[in-house]
Amino acid sequence: MRQMMLFALVPSLFGCATPLVGAATGAPFSVGQSPQPPLADGGYAYQLFVPQAAEASADHQAHWPLLVFLHGSGERGSDIARVKVHGPPKVADRQANFPFILVSPQLPAEEDWDLAKLDAILDHAVATLPVDRSRIYLTGLSRGGHATWRWGAAEPERFAALVPVAGRGDPATACALKDVPVWAFHGDRDDVVTPEGSFGMARAIRACGGRKSRLTIYPDLGHNAWDPAYGDAELYLWLLTHRSEAPAP
Repeated sequence: MRQMMLFALVPSLFGCATPLVGAATGAPFSVGQSPQPPLADGGYAYQLFVPQAAEASADHQAHWPLLVFLHGSGERGSDIARVKVHGPPKVADRQANFPFILVSPQLPAEEDWDLAKLDAILDHAVATLPVDRSRIYLTGLSRGGHATWRWGAAEPERFAALVPVAGRGDPATACALKDVPVWAFHGDRDDVVTPEGSFGMARAIRACGGRKSRLTIYPDLGHNAWDPAYGDAELYLWLLTHRSEAPAP
């Protein structure tokens, strides 16, 4: 119910495939969620969701928050539809009023996330879509949660907030995140990525003077912390309260 109330805050986002015009390049794009090819040889294919209400952005006056989602090991491969099995792309496919532009890359089988390839997709999205550059958010689950910690620490200035779910970070990088809002989620019975993966980062961020991080531990829950995390509208409302210092277009 809380999720439905959040998504009712914006107009209906589905039911139209009208070509729009990219904010910077004039390239066309379509509303709804659709698979996109790699930007270059060796790059990642990805799912792109654009709200139908972003039609108003065609005049370059309105800009939308952008959420990047990184999936886990189970969704690797060449079937781009698998990216929509969990997390925000699943929500966007089922909820008409998802209030973000959403970019969800796919890893090929047996690979791990390459930050340079992710940067290329994010740069392309910002250049061609009506994105509010002060509201770019990053989230991921399991292997994607590891990469959320890693990418966020490598380029903290890129993101207004991070949401690692069932992920493991490197506490040696935590000081880079002391000024970045982070909300991590983990199951207390996770035996795939132990909860220490999140606890260690939370402690290290706080030891560096960070006061913008929070951690939710689900009792009696294993590795699948993503269903309750991404199924709660409070997460998306929390994201939308944060802006980075990057200037909005």
